Amino acid sequence: MGRVGVLLLNLGGPDKLEDVGPFLYNLFSDPEIIRLPFRWLQKPLAWFIATRRTRTSQANYKQIGGGSPLRQITEAQGEALKKQLGYLGQEAKIYVGMRYWHPYTEEAIAQITQDNIEHLVILPLYPQFSISTSGSSFRLLEKLWQEDPKLQPIDYTVIPSWYKQPGYLQAMAELVAQELEQFPNPDEVHIFFSAHGVPKSYVEEAGDPYQQEIEECTALIMQTLNRPNAHTLAYQSRVGPVEWLQPYTEDALKELGAEGVKDLVVVPISFVSEHIETLQEIDIEYREVAEESGIHNFRRVPAPNSHPVFINALADLVIDALKNPSFKLSQAAQMKKRVKMYPQERWEWGLTTSAEVWNGRIAMLGIIALIIELITGHGLLHMIGLLQ
Repeated sequence: MGRVGVLLLNLGGPDKLEDVGPFLYNLFSDPEIIRLPFRWLQKPLAWFIATRRTRTSQANYKQIGGGSPLRQITEAQGEALKKQLGYLGQEAKIYVGMRYWHPYTEEAIAQITQDNIEHLVILPLYPQFSISTSGSSFRLLEKLWQEDPKLQPIDYTVIPSWYKQPGYLQAMAELVAQELEQFPNPDEVHIFFSAHGVPKSYVEEAGDPYQQEIEECTALIMQTLNRPNAHTLAYQSRVGPVEWLQPYTEDALKELGAEGVKDLVVVPISFVSEHIETLQEIDIEYREVAEESGIHNFRRVPAPNSHPVFINALADLVIDALKNPSFKLSQAAQMKKRVKMYPQERWEWGLTTSAEVWNGRIAMLGIIALIIELITGHGLLHMIGLLQ
């Protein structure tokens, strides 16, 4: 077949506390996060917001050891995937491409061309497709493909989403069952699925399939688990004045507590690696909400990380992708006909549906606060909250 590569895509995160400021600067330097009327404002604004947010963000990272484990876990997943592919008779080089921190997607692509890879599988480590996660990375990759003639000879294929993959569902079911068995009454424990939220407009106006895929994935995991437990799906990480997908995790936890639920297992359904939103937001913030609501037996299902069944699932995805006809970046962009993944034909500034996940967490509120501050002279950026 020739030289085969697999490109794993993820968001990235600061490795240590000193990286937090530069990480935030990189984030806000991207015009797809905050679209401004004047391009020359982008980097000064990025510096301004990053400077204001660094200390708060560092405090959150201190709670989980001083940095994000995302790179280390992703590289371990890559090593395990390479080993499993070799076991299945398919040799491949694994590359990690992060959106906003090392190793950047651009770095991975440069290495791929240097290694003369002939066949490439692009695999986002997001089981469910969203214009704010996989879609954003696909947009960047398509831009790189258009600009670099060295990429043209590569026969690549994209895996846009894979939440229905049987091995992934089995891995999730096993991890849930493992936590349930820690309770004296496992069949009576309430299973709480918490997915990363997105603004409601992403779904209703931009046609993002994310909510549909999350709901279907939840149902499939419960079906695979095949146990009588009651379950709830909610969405975490909401911030800003706009409406996000509901129910919100904190509200749903309070409601379950008011209903008398005492035993709870939280499933981080949209995450396949431990990072700030599992280790700090769920394990610390939401645990506190649950306990204050009367839910005293609170456990959290670990992310799949390098779980053998999960790695086998990724390997099966890669093998199938190599066998099947190529799925191109342009097809991934248009797979849902209402999804708007690219900049509008007419200029539009401010908060857009093509923004990254972090747009919802900080930039959405940050740009509003900055504009108010510039107009009124009153400092409101201290109101920007929840960057993890």
